[in-house]
Amino acid sequence: MNKKLKVGIGTDAFPPTTDGISNVAQNYAAEINKKLGEAVIITPKNPNQLDYKYNYEIFRYKSWWIPSKEGYSIGWPFKDELHQAIINMNFDILHSHAPLATSYYFRRVVEKKKIPVVLTYHTKYEYDIDRRVPTKPARDFAYKFLLNNINAADEVWVTSEGTSDSLRKLGYQGDYIVMPNGCDLPITNVSADDIAVIKRKHNVPEDVPIFLYSGRMIWYKNIELILDACSKLKRDGKKFKLIMLGFGADETAIKRYIRKSGLKNDVIWTGKILDRQEILSYYGIADILLFPSVFDTNGLVVREAAACATPSLLVHGSCAAEGIDDGKTGFLCMESAHSVAVTLAKIMDNKELLRKVGKQAQSDIYISWEDSVQKAYKRYENLVENFNK
Repeated sequence: MNKKLKVGIGTDAFPPTTDGISNVAQNYAAEINKKLGEAVIITPKNPNQLDYKYNYEIFRYKSWWIPSKEGYSIGWPFKDELHQAIINMNFDILHSHAPLATSYYFRRVVEKKKIPVVLTYHTKYEYDIDRRVPTKPARDFAYKFLLNNINAADEVWVTSEGTSDSLRKLGYQGDYIVMPNGCDLPITNVSADDIAVIKRKHNVPEDVPIFLYSGRMIWYKNIELILDACSKLKRDGKKFKLIMLGFGADETAIKRYIRKSGLKNDVIWTGKILDRQEILSYYGIADILLFPSVFDTNGLVVREAAACATPSLLVHGSCAAEGIDDGKTGFLCMESAHSVAVTLAKIMDNKELLRKVGKQAQSDIYISWEDSVQKAYKRYENLVENFNK
């Protein structure tokens, strides 16, 4: 296909809301606009939006704003004039990154004008539904709403093979394509000077292993498991520092648990950091990333750590662990604090092994957003061509 495509990138989360899907949407838009075609972000309005910072178009539709620590807006795509606005943009393809409000918006649009729609299923929504929706009728409605949005897509993508289990739990029976996410951090050997700056900032001794957790501060990412493992290591006389990088709905409770566990002097809490260069430095200072989440479907942070030659400790059989060769491109453990602690005790003081595995991860599992989006764009072309036939 010689024609450059115009792509509508739909996302319910976009800055100032920051999460994994927000990151994905930004990188899809940036890479497509760079040299492939034209991409427009389609997302709910946010009272704190700073869209002028982006060098591509962002179309905001009506939303309900609920003040919260994570800053999410709830899209309200029910007005006919909104559907016509999308139609008037003459998109070749629409790509939704969540089966929520924006996917429903796309469903309403294609009722009026047939445009092929791709849906990427990024996260295990049943976790949030089962945790936050109090009654069974409401949960059933939520599951049905998501399933209808998924079924309405012409093609469904997942970011890892294991994500399909979540799709099946929602009731989806169709086909899917594995389309892995990339990493926006460049392959970097973080300088000794940058590492020294971070160590001075947090008063980190030179001779202790440094663990890192990077991501949203939410219990269902198995953060309690990390803290319990660290507590066990401390009781066994092991010295270390644990850096907690990120923010989220449960951070107050997590800080309380850290104090209760006797880890207050062993944990460094960075808070919300948006500067990607500064984040690189934190990956660079770490000996190992602790990411025992079984919730995440791909784990962008694992590739981010690999960009800096930092290996990850992951749960065997989790989506985040797909493609990881234990002891070669990362480390695997069972989903228990005991297993995390035992695995760390074996490797935390072996600097040479950690460096070797980190370098192999950088070589083997890192994928750039440029390569990832080029692969996705070729799939767009194929889908548009078949759709038009």
